[in-house]
Amino acid sequence: MKTDFSTAEIKERIFQNTPTIVPCPDHLKPASILIPFYENENGLSLIFMMRPDYPGVHGAQISFPGGKQDASDEDQLSVALRETEEEIGVKREDIEVWGGLSSRQTGMSSYWVTPFVGQIPYPYEFEPDPAEVDRLIIIPFAHLLDPKYATYGDFDFKGYTFPSQMYAYGDDVVWGLTARVLKGFISFLRTGQESL
Repeated sequence: MKTDFSTAEIKERIFQNTPTIVPCPDHLKPASILIPFYENENGLSLIFMMRPDYPGVHGAQISFPGGKQDASDEDQLSVALRETEEEIGVKREDIEVWGGLSSRQTGMSSYWVTPFVGQIPYPYEFEPDPAEVDRLIIIPFAHLLDPKYATYGDFDFKGYTFPSQMYAYGDDVVWGLTARVLKGFISFLRTGQESL
């Protein structure tokens, strides 16, 4: 099992990918996220954000930057770039977009999410919106590729138990849709096929 990928390898593979972009079903709300790579002093890493513990299903969860589509957004990619700029303060023109992944539905809410992959230049002065972001979590990609930190099981959240893919990093656990997207992306890098 491959546990290391260079930036060039990831860029080439995602550039050649033809994702399954299915139009948002009528009963769901379109949304997009960015899987943001960041090559810092710890090597190639991914940026996640811990959301504040606000009311609603997404409060106090770890996620990638992203959100629902607005009427002013031109397409799904523009949603991901706008939300990244609004949430963590990265200007959209500073993001090098590598490509996209297949759309999928959230498990806890009625969103139809399209992921995109890109890179933020290092170093960068992030400006997280405190209403949207409690803190940034930057995890080395090699850590996420290590099978000993990836599990599937029951995750307890706000008095409920959810079966979920999970990735542990210190005291933080990536779970839910974010973990599902991450697993699909890693599967794509290793096998050429996303696991949805």
